[in-house]
Amino acid sequence: MALLSRSGEFIESMLKLTRFGNLVMISFAQYFTAAFLIDKQTVFDLRLFLLSLSTMAVAAAGYIINDYYDVKIDYINKPDRVVIGKSITRRFAILFHVLLSLVGISLGVYLSWRITALNVVSVFLLWLYSNSLKRLPFVGNLTVALLTGAAVYSVDILYRTGNALIGVFAVFAMFMTLVREIIKDIEDLKGDNTFGCKTLPIVWGIRRTKLVVYLIVIVFSITVVSLNYQYQALPFRYQLIFLFVPLLILVWKLVRADTKLDFMYLSTLCKVIMLMGIASMAFV
Repeated sequence: MALLSRSGEFIESMLKLTRFGNLVMISFAQYFTAAFLIDKQTVFDLRLFLLSLSTMAVAAAGYIINDYYDVKIDYINKPDRVVIGKSITRRFAILFHVLLSLVGISLGVYLSWRITALNVVSVFLLWLYSNSLKRLPFVGNLTVALLTGAAVYSVDILYRTGNALIGVFAVFAMFMTLVREIIKDIEDLKGDNTFGCKTLPIVWGIRRTKLVVYLIVIVFSITVVSLNYQYQALPFRYQLIFLFVPLLILVWKLVRADTKLDFMYLSTLCKVIMLMGIASMAFV
């Protein structure tokens, strides 16, 4: 019974460490992109499964190395989420990071040199982000946003369809991730400030950082409308339901937000908007 209990605790810790829910969302986005923007038959393609698996492995490795470097900060910002140094040793964490990175790159080698190159660059940037970029204003946020957009666009890199709509949804994923990352920096202000990070909320303050988010949302909305008009991808009523109404709610909540709990809620709302945007592919 004790062994079973420890095994269960270890599995739970690994799921928490690798943000399994976020990994499922990445896979969900890639499968929806393939099914609704390329061909429904692609969901049965082994190559799509391996692409999704490789992306999830690289992303999981990124989450592990991020937590590895941020243990002290997380003890202040999110003490309940810390597993490295508790149920999982630092040595095992770094070993598992390397193993997952190699799995992601190896699967890329099987698929194509382009996917291999993307995975190698992603592994490097995720390490660099965890080591230094995330402590800089905006640079770390933009890095994660670009990698998220690349995860969606990798479906077109694999199938080489040249479908512009995949690029549109990749841009959507990038913008929403950028907004969420900045909001998370506001949420984590206390711990980041304690350990000398220079994120936007620390350098500019919460009020001016909110203005940056408003500006990004405006640019994002104009970009989506322009691209949608150009490619006639999604009827406007669906844009309202899946994007603009949720974005208005996000902005309204952000204006009123002033506690850590408020910003945690907004971070979750960004995930919901991301999921709704991905689901809207079904109506293209």
